[in-house]
Amino acid sequence: MLKPAKKEGRKVVFVNPMDCLINYIMPNRNGATNNFTCELDITETEEYIAAKKAEGIKGFGFLHVTLAAYTRMISQRPGINRYIRGQKVYARNDIQYSLVVKKELKLDAPETCINLVTHPGATAYDIYNDINELIEENRKASTTNGMDKVCKVLAFIPGVFLKFTVWFLKLLDYFNLLPRFLTILSPFHVSMFITSMQSLGIPPIYHHLYDFGNCPVFISIGMPYTKLETQADGSVVRKRFMDMKVVCDERICDGHYYASALKLLRRYIEHPACLDTPPAEINEDPRILKKKKKHS
Repeated sequence: MLKPAKKEGRKVVFVNPMDCLINYIMPNRNGATNNFTCELDITETEEYIAAKKAEGIKGFGFLHVTLAAYTRMISQRPGINRYIRGQKVYARNDIQYSLVVKKELKLDAPETCINLVTHPGATAYDIYNDINELIEENRKASTTNGMDKVCKVLAFIPGVFLKFTVWFLKLLDYFNLLPRFLTILSPFHVSMFITSMQSLGIPPIYHHLYDFGNCPVFISIGMPYTKLETQADGSVVRKRFMDMKVVCDERICDGHYYASALKLLRRYIEHPACLDTPPAEINEDPRILKKKKKHS
C-alpha cells in the first residue's frame, strides 16, 4: 500500500475572478453542494465481476469497481481531486478514499473509518488488494486504528471544552496549520468518501459533505436491480441497473468539467475491462500554481 504524500496539496490558480469570489460567497461546503443521481447499466459490469470471482478473486464487487473507476477518472480529469481550504483551491498530491467498515454485520457492532491511499495509475487489482488488506486489518477485534485513538482522546474532553477544541482544530485547518499526521488519519481530508448500501439492502442516499476537513465528493451506491427496457426495434430486453448518487462541492471546478468527469466515471463503471491495465496517459491538473524559477 502507498503512504500518503508528505504535503497534502498545491495551490490552484483560476483566471476567472468569479471562481475566486464564489468561495467567499459560499464559505461552507454544505452550502456549495450539488446533488447528482445516475442510473448505471451494470449488465457488463456484473459479467466482469463474475469473471474476476471465477479467477479466484474472492469478494470482488461493485465497491472495488467504483473505486477503480473513480481513480481512473482522476487520472484523466485531475481537477476532481481538488479541495477548498481557507477559501483557496488546492490540488491534492495523492488520491485518498474514506469508507466506514463495521467490524461485524450486527446492529450493535462498532464501526471504524479506513482511508485508502492510491495513485492515478492504479488498476482494479491494485484497488482490490489494498482495500481488502485494510478491511481485514481493521475488522480484527484487537485493532484500533489511528483515527479511533484520536477520537477516544477527544471523547474524554468535557462538552464545552470539546466544542472549543473542535473550533480550534477548524481554525488550524483553515490556515493550513493542522498537523499533517491528523489530516492523514482524518476521514474528512480525502479525495472522496464512499458508502455502499448493498450490504444493507437499501437504495443509495444523498449523503451530506462535512464542513470539517476538505472532502469534496461523497458517493453512495445502491442495490442492483432488473428492469425491462424497450429497444429501438420494439423488442423488450431485460437489463441490470444500479443507482449511484453523488454529492459534490461545486467550488473546485466548473459544471462542464464536473459533467465531463462524471461521464467518464459512468463509462468506466459500465465498461470496466479497461481497469485491468494502467491508463495509457495520466494528466496533471493544468491549474496547479507553478513555482517561478529563479534566474541566475
